[in-house]
Amino acid sequence: MKAIISDIHGNLEALRAVLDDIDSLGIKDILCLGDVVGYGPQPRECLDIVQSISQINILGNHEEAVLHGIPPNFNPRARRALEWTRKVLFEDDTEPQETRDLRRKFLLSFKIQLRVEGVSYVHGSPRDPTREYVLPRDALDKKKMKEIFAKLEDYCFCGHTHSPGVFVEDSFTCPSDMFDLYMLGTDEKALINVGSVGQPRDGDPRACYVTFDGDTVVWRRVEYDIEGCCRKIYSIPDLDSFQADRLREGR
Repeated sequence: MKAIISDIHGNLEALRAVLDDIDSLGIKDILCLGDVVGYGPQPRECLDIVQSISQINILGNHEEAVLHGIPPNFNPRARRALEWTRKVLFEDDTEPQETRDLRRKFLLSFKIQLRVEGVSYVHGSPRDPTREYVLPRDALDKKKMKEIFAKLEDYCFCGHTHSPGVFVEDSFTCPSDMFDLYMLGTDEKALINVGSVGQPRDGDPRACYVTFDGDTVVWRRVEYDIEGCCRKIYSIPDLDSFQADRLREGR
């Protein structure tokens, strides 16, 4: 049994709550699908924890941006948060240079995509592992889905959109319509979104992740101290208050 987490986005309260839930299940094998940083107030602390507990780390578009430059398609709020995040991670003179160098080395070790035991892992999509969004409404875009599924060998886990659920080539199903459980079949391709630990956007503010035993995917929702995270965001001028406000509504 393994736990798959994604899109922590510097939300330490959510990450700790999820890890407590994972620990209560006795799970030791943890994979992270990227975006540990960005938006949230504690990127360093979240990275330190992920480094200590995750056996596999996939590169998210926010890690890519802090390492290699912010692409022009980032909106102003996200851009400002990433500029602040990059300074916190790499330019804080109160930290030893060695510490900052080791943090960069850890981020550079993140995989763009990975296939383990017959299952693929990406942040975005099989077609564009780091950046492409596959949203629930895209299930109606037959051309897009056909091209994505042409790149898919069988099963692939992803994050990025913060919207949990399962895509087959012609439909999307949210976890609540599956009783939070999906069974892998034998003749089907599927793109499985694990949801977001630190910034859910499906209308449920609870942190989200999945467990996976090789045959069955289970989505789990975890309560956490949302107000505690919000207060930290409000206290940092470079982080837009919107990043806190949205946490309360899961949007």
